[in-house]
Amino acid sequence: MSARAIRALLFALLTAAAGGARAAAHSDLEIYFIDVEGGQSTLVVTPGRHSLLIDTGWAGDGSGFRTGDPHRARDANRIVAAARDAGVDRIDYLLITHFHVDHDGGVNELAQLMPIGVFIDHGSPSEQAEKTSAETRDGFAAYAKVRNAAAGHIEPRPGDRLPLTDVEATVVSSAGATLAGPLPGAGASNPLCGEQARAPGDPYENPRSTGVVIRYGAFRFLDVGDLTGEPLFHLACPQSLIGPVDVYLVAHHGGPDAADPAIFAALRPRAAIMNNGVRKGGARSTYQALHQVPGLESVWQLHLSAEAGDSNFAAPYVANLDEDTAHWIKLVARADGSFRILNQRTGEWREYAARP
Repeated sequence: MSARAIRALLFALLTAAAGGARAAAHSDLEIYFIDVEGGQSTLVVTPGRHSLLIDTGWAGDGSGFRTGDPHRARDANRIVAAARDAGVDRIDYLLITHFHVDHDGGVNELAQLMPIGVFIDHGSPSEQAEKTSAETRDGFAAYAKVRNAAAGHIEPRPGDRLPLTDVEATVVSSAGATLAGPLPGAGASNPLCGEQARAPGDPYENPRSTGVVIRYGAFRFLDVGDLTGEPLFHLACPQSLIGPVDVYLVAHHGGPDAADPAIFAALRPRAAIMNNGVRKGGARSTYQALHQVPGLESVWQLHLSAEAGDSNFAAPYVANLDEDTAHWIKLVARADGSFRILNQRTGEWREYAARP
């Protein structure tokens, strides 16, 4: 075992011990879907108050301009605000789904604002990533500098479990590979499968996204980053390798390459979350597909989508009606599988009973 792996293991043991004393005051899993204007940043806080941050949004002000002052960094400060609301003062584990700057861009600034423990990712970008995303190499270089100074670094494979002690977090995809077989309770055939996957909008780095399903008791949440193309298709067709989930963070910000009805049929979500921006993600075709998903009780959007037009979902399910606000969507799940979702903009919750 390498020195970095030993440090990661020791870190996991220490965080588990520290969290045990705090767990008695909390019995729920909390998930914050943070508005990073069409990028991704999702904060998971376990009942034991361990924190897993999935992606960090953009650097600087989101336009590529870096102020040099982390306190003025838009997305890093939005993450800190959500962490404070959750009552955590560090990121125990940081999972970077893939190396695009709307996902790993905020790491450098966030690390100056709060401690980050163990880094989780698929190692390095595709050698061809810059063909579709010119900033990938520079963004990764900045990210790797912070990662190299961290307590530990994990490169999981599909089927591996992340070192969280009070929830079960199973990796379902990474570096272009996916689960070899169905998870427990999964494996049903999918009659909506076509002959092949939809072409991914980005064929180089998005299909390499590290995806994870998080289970707390009877509750299941799925986040696959920007996973699209053959790997996403393989998780759903010809059989569902993941099985039903309660909440699905729609892949690739709800882009058109994530609109395949077969994916939604395989996952059977009760609620879907769209981490779109006004003009990024949120494709009309994806919204139209979601309107037709059987058993889907509601779809939540971080932003009203300009492209979706009249296919946007009702305003109570939209956190930000324009780009002048930065409200989050918050989910609180119970071990019996029931959960509730808050629109920070309206202050209103929606309750979801446990599945029969």
